[in-house]
Amino acid sequence: MPIQFLLLIGIAVVSALVQWRFRSRFKAYSETPLSSGLSGREIAEKMLHDNNIYDVRVISVEGQLTDHYNPADKTVNLSPEVYSGRSIASAAVAAHECGHAVQHAKAYSWLQFRSAMVPVVNIASTLTTWTLFIGVLLAFSGNMIVLAIGVAALALVTLFSFITLPVEFDASNRALAWLESNKGIMGSSTEHDGAKNALWWAAMTYVVAALSSLVTLLYYASILFRSRD
Repeated sequence: MPIQFLLLIGIAVVSALVQWRFRSRFKAYSETPLSSGLSGREIAEKMLHDNNIYDVRVISVEGQLTDHYNPADKTVNLSPEVYSGRSIASAAVAAHECGHAVQHAKAYSWLQFRSAMVPVVNIASTLTTWTLFIGVLLAFSGNMIVLAIGVAALALVTLFSFITLPVEFDASNRALAWLESNKGIMGSSTEHDGAKNALWWAAMTYVVAALSSLVTLLYYASILFRSRD
């Protein structure tokens, strides 16, 4: 059995474990009330204003774990559970998404690079959905062009996933630093440690996703280069 295939299985198992741990931690911290009683929306608006950002709106979007910052329309989008929630998890997530807004306002280089890649990566992601499968089939007949296109597209997606890592870690660091400096939001070190733990597991999902993309790239690249020999 090829080593690349074993790595794919291994990373799939690790990914499932990390996702389970993240969701279990998030659920636990979602059920832990924040001593200040502030909602995710109130925390997000306060963090924005403390950073002199007044042109970003905080809105609620449907779904679970759908929280994100949209630089195109300058909105911090929070899921209903985070937007109205008054828990450690809602505070951590709201502050994290505002961390991205702060990055945008301060022209954080990694965020700019990532944003510039989005249109190309969207096309590359679409290509990988069919070029890799068809490319492998055609490779048996000696036609490697489609597979080569798929591998190139996947390489762009993989690069994007790794560029995402410093963006996510930096947003969490900004969130935690702000929460630490605002003692009135989290009244104890236990609450701050909980927020830190929740964001750490969220970050691990991005790390595993990047590694999974890399292992998948190596797997298909190995097929491509073996077919050329």
